[in-house]
Amino acid sequence: MFIQIQRSRSQRFRNYMIRMIRIKNIGGSLWVRTVCVLIVSLSAAGLAPAQEIAKSSGTSTVRLAAEQQRKEGDVFFADGKVEIQYRNLQLRADHVQYNAKTYVAQAHGHVTLDVDTQHLTADSGDFNVGTGVGRFEHVRGEVMAEHRPSAYVLVSPNPLTFEAQEVKRLGATTYVIEHAWLTVCMPDKPSWKFFAAHATLHVDKSVALVNANFRLFHIPLIYLPYASVPAGRNLRQSGLLMPEFSDTSLKGIVLGDGYYWAPKNWADISLGAAYLSLRGWQQNVDFRAKPWENVSVSAKYFGVIDRGLLTTGADSSGNPIQEIVKQGGHTAQFELDARLRGGWRAVADLNQLTSLTFQLAFAPTFGEAVNSEVRTSAFVTNDFHGFSVNVAANSYRNFLNAQPEIAVDLRSAPEARFSSVDQSPWKNVPIYFGVDSFAGAMHRSDETLSSGVVVSGIDTGTAVERSEFAPRVVVPLRWGPWVGLTTSYTVRTTSYGAQMIGGSVVNNPLSRTTGELNMDLRPLSLDRVWETPAGKWKHTIDPEIEYNYVRGVNQFDHFIRFDEDETLTDTNEFMYSITQRLFHRSGDGQADELVSWKIAQKYYFDPTFNGALVPGTRNVFQALDSITPFAFADEPHHFSPIDSDLRITPGGDYDAEVRLDYDTVRHRLTTAGTLLKIRPVKNFNFTVAHFSIDDAAVLQPLANQIRTQVGYGEVNRRGWNATFGFSYDVEQNVMQNQVMQVSYNGSCCGIALEYRRLSLGPIRTENQFRVALIIANIGTFGNLRRQEKIF
Repeated sequence: MFIQIQRSRSQRFRNYMIRMIRIKNIGGSLWVRTVCVLIVSLSAAGLAPAQEIAKSSGTSTVRLAAEQQRKEGDVFFADGKVEIQYRNLQLRADHVQYNAKTYVAQAHGHVTLDVDTQHLTADSGDFNVGTGVGRFEHVRGEVMAEHRPSAYVLVSPNPLTFEAQEVKRLGATTYVIEHAWLTVCMPDKPSWKFFAAHATLHVDKSVALVNANFRLFHIPLIYLPYASVPAGRNLRQSGLLMPEFSDTSLKGIVLGDGYYWAPKNWADISLGAAYLSLRGWQQNVDFRAKPWENVSVSAKYFGVIDRGLLTTGADSSGNPIQEIVKQGGHTAQFELDARLRGGWRAVADLNQLTSLTFQLAFAPTFGEAVNSEVRTSAFVTNDFHGFSVNVAANSYRNFLNAQPEIAVDLRSAPEARFSSVDQSPWKNVPIYFGVDSFAGAMHRSDETLSSGVVVSGIDTGTAVERSEFAPRVVVPLRWGPWVGLTTSYTVRTTSYGAQMIGGSVVNNPLSRTTGELNMDLRPLSLDRVWETPAGKWKHTIDPEIEYNYVRGVNQFDHFIRFDEDETLTDTNEFMYSITQRLFHRSGDGQADELVSWKIAQKYYFDPTFNGALVPGTRNVFQALDSITPFAFADEPHHFSPIDSDLRITPGGDYDAEVRLDYDTVRHRLTTAGTLLKIRPVKNFNFTVAHFSIDDAAVLQPLANQIRTQVGYGEVNRRGWNATFGFSYDVEQNVMQNQVMQVSYNGSCCGIALEYRRLSLGPIRTENQFRVALIIANIGTFGNLRRQEKIF
């Protein structure tokens, strides 16, 4: 070790005085010599030089500076604005005793330590400059972290601030803190604090708290024997979640909590449970993983073990009785998406719902509660050179009624498909060939409700074989820029292992071979272009005529309805439509479509579809639902309803769509749907939707519903945020759903209040009042969960 003395101001002052003595040539005067020696001695004592102490033979050097300093052996004694610098570390104090051999600095008075994003102030401390290990007393500290924006958690820009009686620094990123409080609020006026008898801070990772309590405005709210709080860029940290508590009329007192575990940076899982005082136990599981770049896996589970509700029923004689009705069950989801070698892709989307009654009774939101369809699919696919190979298993279940419960089950497993896009074997001949084919095992079972009694319907047993081979030829023709005609012809052969005879499934094979002709005529488009100070405008009118002819579907009522393939009928029809569009372009930018309006109708030369149409019932065919998704044919029609689809999209601030079906036979609007979205200013949004069906009861039930939502702000936006929405059934005069949510987010915390009402018939009518405390960088404390928020 060596000591190198720099030329400081005190050293330059002594040399200057010596030179002055020599210049004046006053060496012969004793008293002058004495005065000069005293001045030089006083200057040396008052302004000590800065020292550079080499820690080793390497390049790193410890620099010690102070107003006064002296050295006794290996120990430096420094007083007054003492500063020690080593690499990215800086230690300051009023007094420091530094051992150059052990590299230990004993600091007292206004001690500060700065290392990268870490800042500590203390009354005293012992610190090893070489190892970065130390101990400080009566400490106040700050640790900065640049958090990533999160859609799940309110993020604070403030540093993590803490005060403690004692802090031990165990290394570059670890602090042990005793008898402390911590917060991410503004240090001078913190809205909340965590008080803990013991805490361990891992910089840019987390803070582990032992015997902690959370206080809001100095009021203790909750005691936590152990808690882990994120304290870094990544807010994914393992630990207990914020507890849930609430009180509802149907569930009673709700007390719950969960644990979040993130064992890897590519996987995490949330496990939760809640006690429902009037019902039983509730369980939640949410798992996510991305083990490889091209593979993602997720799974969810939500279930309730229900003790049941005491309700009034009736016995076989009609006398009232008290009975316990259990509505428990579960929902489960599993998703997998994997891109494999050789262009293969594997996808699984598995869903399970035990009963519609459970979903209506316990689903947290209106949208989840009224969804009666459960779809499951898994497939492996590969696309190559215009061809596609798929092996799949699909399942579909639709709950038609909750009490008594009836459902339709459809399944295709396994099923293999091979298809191709239209391709031409010749470069200069516009003739294209394509193919679609599949083979698989199908299943269907359903039930109907007759006079309140569940009646069994179609049941195919384990499976029914179904296969199809459909080659096609396509010839596109074009006559200049005026007329285009695309003609395609398909020969479709389909075979089944069973058929319907007299309303029952009979294991007799059935097959059909159809010829399908399609001609798509695109006449000349009309357009007009003009310019205004606002930019360039373009209006286009695009007519289209499509002709379809299908023959070969015999014995239509013998086919078991598995999916849309069995809705193919003989037909002789053509569709005509006109589409108008309005475009606008500003400057040299890209043109935007502002308005689009399409009017279409079909004419059926054969209104009975070769005897497939059954009068007085609801008929659903491909020839019918290709013009409108709403059933309209309970009797022969030459003309379909006129379908009008108007879309207005002037930029991103306004979006409107109006879709109408006008039945030319009944001479009235049978279906009307309107959707309007407005975002006139930043953070404000308004949405209103109206949907109505006014058709024959045999086709579909009458419906007239209005849904609206107006909101300001976002879920994690600073300041005030509010949203209000409702769903009203005009036909039944029932307010199905009402929700109002108001929240305020500060820099470190927020609060959210919500009122929600669900009216779901006899199963559930519930008023909910919810409150949540939002803690920055941590989560939500209360019973207003993120998935239930409506922003």
